[in-house]
Amino acid sequence: MRVGLVCPYSFDVPGGVQFHVRDLAEHLLDGGHHVSVLAPADDDTPVPPYVSPAGRAVPVKYNGSVARVNFGPVSAARVRRWLAEGEFDVLHIHEPATPSLALLAMWAAEGPIVATFHTANLRSRAMQAAYPVLRPGLEKVSARIAVSEDARRTVVEHLGGDAVVIPNGVYVDRFADAARRPEWCGTRERPTVAFVGRLDEPRKGLPLLAAAVPAVLARHPGARFLVLGRGDGEEALADLPPATAAAVELLGRLDDASKASLLRSVDAYVAPHSGGESFGIVLVEAMSAGAPVVAADLGAFRRVLDGGALGVLFPTGDAAALATALSDLVDDPARREAISARASAAVRRYDWSTVAARVLDVYETVREGAERVGPDPRTRSLLGRWREP
Repeated sequence: MRVGLVCPYSFDVPGGVQFHVRDLAEHLLDGGHHVSVLAPADDDTPVPPYVSPAGRAVPVKYNGSVARVNFGPVSAARVRRWLAEGEFDVLHIHEPATPSLALLAMWAAEGPIVATFHTANLRSRAMQAAYPVLRPGLEKVSARIAVSEDARRTVVEHLGGDAVVIPNGVYVDRFADAARRPEWCGTRERPTVAFVGRLDEPRKGLPLLAAAVPAVLARHPGARFLVLGRGDGEEALADLPPATAAAVELLGRLDDASKASLLRSVDAYVAPHSGGESFGIVLVEAMSAGAPVVAADLGAFRRVLDGGALGVLFPTGDAAALATALSDLVDDPARREAISARASAAVRRYDWSTVAARVLDVYETVREGAERVGPDPRTRSLLGRWREP
């Protein structure tokens, strides 16, 4: 099958949507399918061979984060050319409501179109206001996918209609089989806790974790907090006394193999996010690696952790509760082992072998009796008669 995937966000900057598109593309390629990904990226930026760069991305603040998107006449021309050359059986666009390549592709294409919605935001005024602009493109979509129940509810509330829930995927065995690294492994006297997230986005929870560190150290003076992620984490640690801040080790960005080893090595993984999460892929990664999870009681996290059966939940935003939950878990090796065992079995539902099979079922359904994807002859009216310079 010839599949075109459209990623709305810059492919050279880490993010959940980018990882999802990358892993889906590589799983489909391994299965013998022809796959091309269109994504924002400079022409000279190193990207995988299956990615077609669509030009430089522009950072835009949205939903407590910074989305690096691409929108404009040059991008529109590249979308049309990519569609014409691809001759795709199915076009799969991600985050079609985002003012980026996904929206341009949805406007420009005809043929079987699948749209995946990742965002969960039940009070999105921007999405409500944009609906009249989105409607002509959404009417062309053959099937909708949401990565979680929270994302599905967002679609229903703001765009009408419905979507089938197919979660994000993880290569479970890559985390389960990762090598432990001695420098990250904990002991009873020196337990290790991991945090993974963008350090300069407060909603990812590093400031809350920093606020909980002193109370954890009061019970476990040798505890170490290993922080992985892009951005400057020093601001979140600024109010900690030097001796306390020394317990927090900023690892910066690590490659995928090192991240898997980190999660495989630590005694616990903490997800202190404050909101804006539609799924929680990093929780699934930690569970796959065998790290017991302590997470904020967000709706998306609660569903991934089966209401607390597969991890420990604490009230969102409560640093004292986080410290207590983390300390209690560190104190109880038998409990950690039991949580890890349950999570390791349950997480198989998110393996790409299962998730991609469900996505392929959607592809087969929408392409039956349909012509290949190509540029829509009505494109110029939607894109303002843009031409490539």
